[in-house]
Amino acid sequence: MKTRTLGNGLEVSALGLGCMSMSALYGPPADKQEMIKLIRGAHERGLTLFDTAESYGPFANEELLGEALQPIREKVVIATKFGFDIDLQTGERRGGTNSRPEHIKAVAEACLKRLRTDCIDLFYQHRVDPAVPIEDVAGAVKQLIAEGKVKHFGLSEAGVQTIRRAHAVQPITAVQSEYSLFWRGPELELLPLLEELGIGFVPFSPLGAGFLTGKIDENTTFDASDFRNHVPRFSPEARKANRALVDLVKAVADSKGATPAQVALAWLLAQKPWIVPIPGTTKAHRLEENLGAVELQLTEAELQTLHDEVSKIQIQGERLPEAAMKMTGL
Repeated sequence: MKTRTLGNGLEVSALGLGCMSMSALYGPPADKQEMIKLIRGAHERGLTLFDTAESYGPFANEELLGEALQPIREKVVIATKFGFDIDLQTGERRGGTNSRPEHIKAVAEACLKRLRTDCIDLFYQHRVDPAVPIEDVAGAVKQLIAEGKVKHFGLSEAGVQTIRRAHAVQPITAVQSEYSLFWRGPELELLPLLEELGIGFVPFSPLGAGFLTGKIDENTTFDASDFRNHVPRFSPEARKANRALVDLVKAVADSKGATPAQVALAWLLAQKPWIVPIPGTTKAHRLEENLGAVELQLTEAELQTLHDEVSKIQIQGERLPEAAMKMTGL
């Protein structure tokens, strides 16, 4: 497995594994023992970065990851997140964000127990809290780093000025946000800033929440608990209109003897050497397929064609409206 470096020295596999869908948001939770087997199998295939959050469940995904990775803890990098207002005893979502320094420290202690470890490798603020200055958030994580409970600081879905202010207090190792051929928003301001500051980028939903696999069309039905039911971009009408993007990716994939998912991930990997996508899956054959993207080389001509042709396609529907974000804690 090829490796990449995030920020100030965090070396990880070129692809990570997003574990959220194993426990929440994409339908009913998957079988726990099967997921433990999948997570350990991913490490055997070379993956070292595993992504979770307290809000996935809540708590269930961290507990799953903690059990799965305990035998190989020293060989992997665990990323988790704080920042939502969740009761640390009951797991009840109280709505909104909570990044008060005392809450961050309490969340860290709870995460350590669930993850069965004495140190969190990468601790992200899941969403910016408008009620707490980002300097206070960075300061709280800085203290956790000084105490040896956290190794690296990250932000998720943060704006460029927030990133700059936080980085001045505690150097940021990675920023996580949605990025794919289905959503290219980070290219405008975020990627140039991360390059300037030497911060790594970890795209979530690198396959467009499954859309770029080519397995979803306007006739696809989702489980009632699947968050995509609440996303305008996944309405039947939008899916039908957005098939033009999938057709383009599929054409490139066919010419390479690859799959659309592999092309979508290879395209991301080709954008910057400090980008580490975290596709999620609950299926071993999908994991194997995604891993194939690491060795797939797209030529400059192919990359230019994708850039030019995707730019001509008007994607229909909001990517993730506020209502869905509050419901999911993505």
